[in-house]
Amino acid sequence: MDTLNVVIADDHPIVLVGVRELIERDERFRVVGEAVSSYELVKLLESRPVDLVVTDFNMPGDSPYGDGLKLVEYLTRHFPSVRVLVLTMISNPLILTRLQELGVLAVIQKNQLHNEIQAALKAIARGNPIRNNGPQPTSVMDDGADLDERFTRLSPKEHEILRLFVSGQSVNEIARGLNRSAKTISTQKVSAMRKLEVSSDQDLLAYCIERHLFN
Repeated sequence: MDTLNVVIADDHPIVLVGVRELIERDERFRVVGEAVSSYELVKLLESRPVDLVVTDFNMPGDSPYGDGLKLVEYLTRHFPSVRVLVLTMISNPLILTRLQELGVLAVIQKNQLHNEIQAALKAIARGNPIRNNGPQPTSVMDDGADLDERFTRLSPKEHEILRLFVSGQSVNEIARGLNRSAKTISTQKVSAMRKLEVSSDQDLLAYCIERHLFN
C-alpha cells in the first residue's frame, strides 16, 4: 500500500513526541506535520495532502475552529477524505457517542495510548475496521416544545461556560482558561442548568449535544 500522510495535533509537546514515535515505527505511515492548536491543524490540512489526523480532543480554544466536538465536526465536514483519530481522557458516553456519530475512526484513551494507537494504525494499514470499545448511541432527551426557548434564557457568560463544558473541559479547566474562580464558574453553570431545567451533568450534556447547540 502507499505510505499514508499523517498530521498530529496536541498542545502538549510530550504527547506530540510520543505519538510521532509510535507512528514512525510503522513504515506505512509518514508524519508530515504537527500542530499545537486547532488553527495550526486546519492550516496544515489546507496546505498539503493528508490521509490521517491524530488529534487531541481538548485543544486551545482561542481559534475560530474551537476544539472538542466543534473542531471534530469542522474536520469531518470540510475534509471528508481525511480520516480522524481522537485522543482524549474523556469517558463521558454522550461525548464519545457523538464522536462516533461524526464519523471518527476511533477514540483513543490517552492512558492506553501506546497499545490502542498501534492497534488502530495496524487496522488502518490493512483496511480493517477499528474495534471501538465506546458506547452504543444513547439518548436521554425528552421531547419538549420549549427546549429552544429555554436556551435563549442563558446569559452570554453562561452560554460560553456551557460551550466549554460540552467540549469536555472541567469546571476547574474552564476557570483557568477564563481567568475566573472555580466557584464563579460553578455558580454560573448551576444557573444555566436551572434555566434549561436539567438537574444533572448527564442531562445537560444530552441537551446540548443532541440538539447540536454548539456545533
